[in-house]
Amino acid sequence: MTGRTGHAELSPAPPRKARVLVQYALLAGPLLSMLDSSIVNVAVEPIARELHAGLTTVQWAVSGYLLALGAGLAGTAYLARRFGTLPVYRASVIAFTLASATCALAPAAAALIAARVVQGLVAAPLVPLAMSMLLGRGPQGGGGSGSRSISPLVGIMLFLGPALGPTVGGVLIGAAGWRSIFLINVPLGALAAVAVGSVPAALAPGRQPGTRFDLPGLVLLAAGLTGLLLGVSQIGAGQGASAGWNSGATWVPLAAGAVLFACYVGWAARRDSPALDLSLARRPVAALSMGLCALASVVTWAAVFLLPVFVQSVQGRSALAAGLAMAPQGLITGLSTALAPRWLARLTLRVTVASGFGFLALASLGLLLIGAATPLWLIAVILSCRSVSVGLIINPLLQALLQPLRPDQLGDAGTLFNAWQRIAGSFGIGLVATLYATRARGPGPASPVAALHACGVVLAAISVAGALAAAALPVVRNTALTHL
Repeated sequence: MTGRTGHAELSPAPPRKARVLVQYALLAGPLLSMLDSSIVNVAVEPIARELHAGLTTVQWAVSGYLLALGAGLAGTAYLARRFGTLPVYRASVIAFTLASATCALAPAAAALIAARVVQGLVAAPLVPLAMSMLLGRGPQGGGGSGSRSISPLVGIMLFLGPALGPTVGGVLIGAAGWRSIFLINVPLGALAAVAVGSVPAALAPGRQPGTRFDLPGLVLLAAGLTGLLLGVSQIGAGQGASAGWNSGATWVPLAAGAVLFACYVGWAARRDSPALDLSLARRPVAALSMGLCALASVVTWAAVFLLPVFVQSVQGRSALAAGLAMAPQGLITGLSTALAPRWLARLTLRVTVASGFGFLALASLGLLLIGAATPLWLIAVILSCRSVSVGLIINPLLQALLQPLRPDQLGDAGTLFNAWQRIAGSFGIGLVATLYATRARGPGPASPVAALHACGVVLAAISVAGALAAAALPVVRNTALTHL
């Protein structure tokens, strides 16, 4: 049965075996989609060589996925309301698996690009809808209004999955060729599609009868998000070179995307049932939480982007070695997301987030300790120290954003948060990548080291700004977030 809000009635928590399948079903889809957003970056050259195509042409296998993802995000919230969260998620997992198989079998570059566009389009709902189910659980695993927080596995997935994409891709390509980066999705996706059958209906908001199709809003939103994502993807063109900023390929889609999105904001404000409900971010706490999450993502992901490049290009290590240095931070992230809510329950939201940003600032200065001969274990320790801040910042801010919402609003909130994080995070990473590339081109072999140190100082400064902005958060205990 479903109520007026479109979510299922509460049901008892599933047995332990079923919970394992549920976790896999809701983690595999997002993880595969996030890996595929970066894993193809290392495959462009071998794909171009085997398919006898130019690098510029094959690069659209990367860009096409990203742009289709933006268009798919625009329709995610509507599809969840129209057909129900769980059916849309299941259909997306199945379609993503089939699209991956098509990519692996592509006989030419044009076929591969077309398959990647389809893959990006159907991958779009996976992260926001899985997030709405994983974070929408009540204390007994139902869809009630109990405490919403990130589980250790979700924390590891959100932080480590995209970072390991190039490393995993390099290993698979070296072992079995570029088609293996798509073939690996097929058994994993098929198992996830079967496991979705174990997900209790109480975890997911059901369909909302009477949902209207907002075609003008959907077109404006899809075009706006696509333009913004295309623009930010061009910022780092040429390994983050400044040409990416000065190119019309960057600013034209950014400007067009911003104008179209502004038009959608005006359109949605006059609609009872817009394609994506932006009113969820109007609360001051919600808007500030999203802004601070974006700052934390920039600081965190910039280091995750820069250090593998530094380890391979400056220290001369392999992609596998760089991936091993990244691995411990994912485990630390999971532990911090699991333990921080228990340890910090007596503290206020303001103190917790400000402390997290302060810790992130100090850990970012740890980049000053890294040089051309720094051992890999020390780099792993510095990254792990930075990842502790995820439990102190992202987890409480997500609770502040999502806790007051009804279960049927979580799909819109997850879509809005996911789109915002992608745009803001990519923009911030482009800024830092540009700084690194510019400084690294200086005279002398020490220039790349000096460039990394300059980025560490900038990331620490951004973290300090986040700590100061956290002073505007409400003085409310983390255990009382439901009252925000």
